[in-house]
Formats: sequence, structure tokens, C-alpha cells
Amino acid sequence: MEGILFISRFVTRTLVLSSLWLMWIPLEVVCSTGNASASSNYSSSSSSSSLKPNVINIGALFTLNSVIGRAAKPALEAAIDDVNSDPNILNGVELRLLLHDTNCSGFIGTMEALQLMESDIVVAIGPQSSGIAHVISHVVNELRVPLLSFGATDATLSSLQYPYFLRTTHSDYFQMYAVADLVDLYGWKEVIAIYVDDDYGRSGISVLGDALAKKRAKISYKAAFSPGDPKSKINDLLVEVNLMESRVYVVHVNPDTGLNIFSVAKALNMMVVGYVWIATDWLPSYLDSMEAVDPDMMNILQGVVALRHYTPDTNLKKRFMSRWKNLKYKGNAGPAGFNSYALYAYDSVWLAAHALDVFLKEGGNLSFSNDPNLHEAKGSLLHLESLRLFNGGEQLLQTLLRMNFTGLSGQIQFNPDKNLVHPAYDVLNVGGTGIRRIGYWSNYSHLSIVPPESLYTKPPNTSTGSQHLYSAIWPGETTAIPRGWVFPNNGQPLRIAVPNRVGYKEFVSKDNSPQGARGYCIDVFEAAINLLQYAVPHTYILFGDGKRNPKYDDIVYQVAQNKYDAAVGDITIVTNRTRIVDFTQPYMESGLLVVVPVKEAKSNPWAFLKPFTKEMWFVTGGFFLFVGAVVWILEHRINHEFRGPPRQQLITIFWFSFSTMFFSHRENTVSTLGRLVLIIWLFVVLIINSSYTASLTSILTVQQLTSGIQGIDSLISSTEPIGIQDGSFAFKYLVDEVNIAASRIVSLKNPEAYLRALELGPKRGGVAAIVDELPYIELFLSKTNCLYRTVGQEFTKSGWGFAFQRDSPLAVDLSTAILQLSENGDLQKIHDKWLTHSDCSVQINQVDENQLSLSSFWGLFLICGIACILALAMFFYRVFSQYRRFSPEDEEGEVEEIEPSRSSRRSIRSSTSFKQIIDFVDRKEVEIKEMLKRKNSNESKQQTRRSSDGQASSPA
Repeated sequence: MEGILFISRFVTRTLVLSSLWLMWIPLEVVCSTGNASASSNYSSSSSSSSLKPNVINIGALFTLNSVIGRAAKPALEAAIDDVNSDPNILNGVELRLLLHDTNCSGFIGTMEALQLMESDIVVAIGPQSSGIAHVISHVVNELRVPLLSFGATDATLSSLQYPYFLRTTHSDYFQMYAVADLVDLYGWKEVIAIYVDDDYGRSGISVLGDALAKKRAKISYKAAFSPGDPKSKINDLLVEVNLMESRVYVVHVNPDTGLNIFSVAKALNMMVVGYVWIATDWLPSYLDSMEAVDPDMMNILQGVVALRHYTPDTNLKKRFMSRWKNLKYKGNAGPAGFNSYALYAYDSVWLAAHALDVFLKEGGNLSFSNDPNLHEAKGSLLHLESLRLFNGGEQLLQTLLRMNFTGLSGQIQFNPDKNLVHPAYDVLNVGGTGIRRIGYWSNYSHLSIVPPESLYTKPPNTSTGSQHLYSAIWPGETTAIPRGWVFPNNGQPLRIAVPNRVGYKEFVSKDNSPQGARGYCIDVFEAAINLLQYAVPHTYILFGDGKRNPKYDDIVYQVAQNKYDAAVGDITIVTNRTRIVDFTQPYMESGLLVVVPVKEAKSNPWAFLKPFTKEMWFVTGGFFLFVGAVVWILEHRINHEFRGPPRQQLITIFWFSFSTMFFSHRENTVSTLGRLVLIIWLFVVLIINSSYTASLTSILTVQQLTSGIQGIDSLISSTEPIGIQDGSFAFKYLVDEVNIAASRIVSLKNPEAYLRALELGPKRGGVAAIVDELPYIELFLSKTNCLYRTVGQEFTKSGWGFAFQRDSPLAVDLSTAILQLSENGDLQKIHDKWLTHSDCSVQINQVDENQLSLSSFWGLFLICGIACILALAMFFYRVFSQYRRFSPEDEEGEVEEIEPSRSSRRSIRSSTSFKQIIDFVDRKEVEIKEMLKRKNSNESKQQTRRSSDGQASSPA
């Protein structure tokens, strides 16, 4: 009879589940009609309410016999007792817990959830499974019952699709960002994700991929397995991932079956040096639940790094942990079963209690009514009327969202995204027989060695330099940070594409030796590989038919398409190539140059004028005349050599000016100001003479070569053909960047073709110039005995590097090795071995570059000019001072009796002509002084006479 009843109940629940799945079809399909009747049914539905209920039912739904369930059950029951014994909350209303077991089954969990809802619960707690939480969230959404989950960490449960779902633990969203920060801290770029293939695992790994992408890292492979897979399938999975390049594994599984991963990995020798294992919070939850340390288990987990929910060590938490050993709800006494989920479960009950207390005080309605969307079909035995709406569900949900109190796990408060504030994790490291904490992660400041709560009072700092952890012990009992990758263990060496060149084989070419390739580029690559701390098996594969140079863009593209693992050769690093592959540090500088045929410049009878520019000649000649005139003015009044007829004086100025060029002037300077000006000018002349002599010597002795093309600008403006190397990137550059017509560009396959094209010239089917990279040009010029030259400057700047697939860690290590080769001189030795060439001036000597311009001497001219102006100013000041004391009438009539009045003197001076001033200036200094002396003597006599006349006329 009991069996029949069980079957009947099971069938009924199955039918109910089927009807609910139908109800989850979009509302516009199922409920497109009947809105009015639904409304009337809701208004007429029966309801029961009580202003002061004696008992409030809350439900709990999770797997009891699990790592999380064994911790959550006693914690929930202890919380119920603590709430009911606290007189300050709920005002005497009893909180009753209805516990249902989901038994790790999504189907049973759904049936248990429906049965739980029949009990008119106001809050549901659980489940621990993210997959079951997705299903049950649809039920609570329909019946408006808030769902508090202490164990479902799937980040997608926080979406707007589940408004009644509240997570009382931390979302995997934050945990995966913590894992990404760990990967970034140690410099790893690729990880392999091992996860259980359910909602919990898929969602977590999806978030991890996004988090790693922000750190310029990625998940190279996703290794998924079903929750119930045996060890044999896990073994096959790990064998597969062990053949791959990455050695960093992130394990995101359930705590009840996750240890199988590590036991199989131990058997496959994957827990040794070089491997990295990062586990999410499932592993610490399992280890914390163990009653005693299992040495065999800890031996399997040596070197694993794991994350655990961080909960502050408050007195409230310490008191609860001291009670845990003797809780009457546990099956046995002792510390077994405890983990962080016990704290979250305990806080979930108190969250519901605090919210209900506020809800009742605010006049909340604890009543239920029939759901208008659930109506019985004729003859149905589903009894859908037992599933009723909680009328106060929306109000209670909003009350829960604004709660803020301190629980066992820390601060219980929700942010606008319905996540708990201050998510944080312990970073743990398994070593020896225990676990040690090597740091913390918080969403506030990320990785640190300081507890998160001490950082909340400081400004957030997530910079790279602020991220720190204590040293970890890695698998193999080493503290050296693992490299995180190896070459794939599948028996395949590194496939390296090498261009099969036709010309310039010194750089790279085919070789009959077992290595298969030789040249400068090959030697640089081999030397860099030898500096690495690990072996790099590789094989060279020639690219090209050997008849023409291959297109280097095609080589790079094949590397990006995974046909080759790398490309080694004279590969130029240009923008379009860096978009699809990663390059090493450049090992050779490069840039495009223009090579032209040149001819020796003919001798010029006017070569003596070339040392100076036109401006320099004009300014220099002008200063010669200016300084001569200044010295003449300063010396004219006191030096007889600077006096005479006007014609003679003009000749003197010119002679003196230009004779100073050779320091052969015969006139002596007498005045102090004249000597000062002359000394400064002779210094200027000395500098100009020396510079002129040096420049003229260079022009007359150095061979001068000329060409009709002066650089890339000349090529752009002309219409003549241009030669480039076959397969070079120069073709795209000249066409796309410089806008030279493609019809003008001629591809040449080797240096011999360069010579023929340049010798023929554009008029006989050749080219006017060659555009190629600097290393090729240096080698070409040395082989042609310097018959050709480059013109202009390099109009691009680039370098040669080795190309690898995107995010290849080998590119980074080889870049470091190339820098070491450059620093220790080995790179130069390899260069000298293969690329030794005769000394040859690369560029044409430009005469204009040897000409001396005014910009080199304007400082000297400025000093000399200032000295001349100051000397003239002082001279004229002295002259006009003398002129003010001198009157022309004094010289014409020796009038001593009558003293001219001020007004008559003013009129005489105002009538003085310009000619008289010039005559005064032209007079000798001696004459002026004699006249002033006589004037002073006459004035003294007149003063004596006036004094005697005054005494005679005065009364006795």
C-alpha cells in the first residue's frame, strides 16, 4: 500500500513539474488571452492573513549528504534556535525551518521545491547547486518567495531573469577575477581550464575567460567532464591536456568529486616541477571539512594554490566556532564538517529573521493567495491550488535588499547588483601536511599580504606594483616560479619557416647540412635558443621555390594560420604583420633607403665661393665696411693717418676694412674706443678665416659625387622606374603609403639584377634608383666597389625580428635572449662573421652640407655690432658735449667786453647750420681743445673786469 502511495505521489509531482515547464514558455504564448479572467480570479482568490502570526515557516533545500550540506545543516538549525531564543527579534514569533533534501539531483530538487512551496513558506534558503538554483528560481519567481542561496555561486544567477534570487555568499564572478590576477602576477599567458560540465562549471569558466582577456591572457583549452564520470574518463582527459603547451591548470569542480582530478594527475606524474595547479574554493571547503589531516591526500595536493572565501576573524565568529564541536544537531562531536559555507548558511537565517522583523513592524502582509496562472484542467489530478502566491513577497524582497548587519561571515549588505559587498578570498598554498595562507584577494585592492578590512579605509590601489603575495611552494617542492608552459609533448618539434632566398644569401639560405639552413639570421636564432634554460626542439622548413624570393607577407600569414610555429629570417617588423603574429625584439636595425648611380662632380672655377652661403658672404662684406667706417669715425679727429681729402679718406676706409682680413693694415689706431673695436673685429676675422680655410680645403680635396635624384621626394615627383627587391614589403609601402604608381615599380631578384638595372638606366629599360632596406644596401654597395651611393635619409625606421604565433611565450623569452646577445657582444661577432664589407661611404657628399651659413656665426657678428654701436655712442656723446661749450662767434670776433645774454646765445645756437656742426666734428681734437682753452681764458678775464668795475662805481 505504501508503495502504491509513493508511486501515486511521484506521478503527481511529475505531472506538476511538466505543467510548470509549460508555464515557463514565454507569457505572450501561453497567456495571450484571458487577462481579464485572470485578474478577476486573483481578486476573488481566497487569502489567509494574520497580523501577528505565531509561527513563520522558512524552507531549506540542499543536499544533506555533501561537503557543503554537512556544514550547512547544523549551522541552519543552530541559527534557528538562536533567533527563537533572542527576545529582541520577531517579538516572540517562532521561526520554523522546513528542511528538504535535493539528493544531488536536479529532478528531485525540483520536486522537493514544489513540495516545500505547498507549506506556505515566506523565505527559501538554498540550494547549494547552481544547476538546481536555476530551476528553483523559476518557481520562486512565480510564487514571489525570496530565495537565499548560501552555496550557488554561478554568476549568471544574479541576472535580471531571477529577481527573487539573493546570494548570501560571493559570486564566482569575483573568484574568477582573483584567479586571473594570480595568473597575471606570475606572468603566465595561457591556462587550461578543467571544470565540471554543468551550469556551475560553464559559467565560472566563461567569466574566467573574460577576466584573463583583460590581462592579455587566455584559456588555451577547456577540458570539461560530466559530474559522474569515472576515473578512467578523467585519466583520458588529463592525458590529452598533458600533451598541450600550457602547464597552468585551473580546476573548477565540485568538492565531493574534485579530488579525483588530483589523484589521477599524481598517477600521471603531473604534480612535479613545471606544473601549476590552481583550485577554486571547492578544495579548501573539502579540506576544512576533514576531521583529521590525511597524509596521503596532502601528499597528492603538494604545491596546489587555492582560493577560500575570506571571513574576518571577529569575536562573533570565534564564539560560533567554539560552539561547533558540540552542536547537538551534528551527527558526531568534533570539528569535522565545518567550512565557510556553514557561516554563510547561519547568516542566511539571520538575514531572513532581520528582514521579517522589519517586514512585520512595517505592517507587512503574511498572506497567500491562489496564483491566477495556475488553474486546474478538467479532470486533472495535479492539485495546483496547493501552490499559492506569497502576497508580501515583493515587499519582503525589498526589505532583504536593504538589510545591513554584521554576521559570522562579515558585513551582510547588498550592492545594486544584489551581490554582497566586499568580496574577498584567502590565497592558500598546500605544503607539507597543512595549508598556509600566502596572501589575500579583494575586489577593492586585489592581491595583497594585508587583510582586506585594513585596506578599506585607504584609497583603492590596483596598480601592478602594489600586487604582492608571499612566496609559494610549487609542485616538486620548489619555490622557483614555474614557466607555465612547455613545448607540446606530442613528438613534434617546432616548425620554423625559413625564406628560400635567391639573392643576399649571407642573411639566410638553403644548406645541405642536416640543419637545412644557414646564414646570419640562422646563427642569431641558434645563439638565442642556446641561451634559454630549456631545450627547444625545432626543424627548419624552406619557404619558396628557390627561383624567386618568397613573399614575406605570405610567410607571416602561414605562421598566423598555424601552418608553421615560427618564421626565422630577414623578416621586417611592419604594422600589418604585427596584427597577426608576435615578433621578438629586433636583432637588426633596418629602414628603406634610395640607391642611385652617381658621377664625379667636375671642378668649378668658382669653388672658392662655396665655403660660405650667399647670406654669409653679404653679411661678412657688410661688416668689413661697417667696422672700417666705425674705426675711421673714432680715429678721424685724433689720428692724422685717417685725415686728408675726402677721396683719400674714402680709400682709407676701404683699405683699412679689407686689410684686416689678412691682419696687414698699416694704419695705427690711437683712440681707446678704436682699439677696442679693432680687437673684437680681429677676433671675428680670425674665426671666419679659419672656418673658410677648413671648408675650402674639404671642398677641394674630398671627392664630390652628384646625382639627379636627391631622395625619396625626387622619386615621388618623377616618372622614372624604381627597382625593389623581390618579395619585399617595399612594394606595398611605395604604393599605399607614398602613392607611387605600381607600374613604375620593377621587382629585382638579386644584386646582379640591381647592377644591370642601374647600369642600363631608365632610358634603356633599367631603373633610375633602387629602394631597399639598409642591411641589403650596405652589402650591395660593398660588393660594387662603391660605384653607387644612397641619397637622402632613411624614410622608414624598422628592424628584423623572428615571428611567432600570437601570445607565444617563446617570443618573450627569445627577446630577452637577443638582448643578452647584444649586451655581451655576440650579436656583433655574428654580424662580422657574415656581413663583413669594405669601408665605403654610403651617402653622397653634399656640398651644401659643407657650406658655412650665417647661423654658425651670428653670435660673433652680434658681439662685434654691439661693441661698434657702444663705441659710436660714447664718441658722439663726447663730441656733442664739446659742441655745447663751443660757439662759432667766439672764433670770428674776440669780443671780451660784452657778455652775451642767455637770449642772444640761444638765438646764435639756434641759427647754427648743419655745415658748422660737420665742420666742428671734422676739426682736430687738438684744435677744439685749444679753442675751448681760449674761451675759458676770455671768460675769466671778463669776470675779473666786471668785478673791478663794480668796486669803482660803489660809494667810498
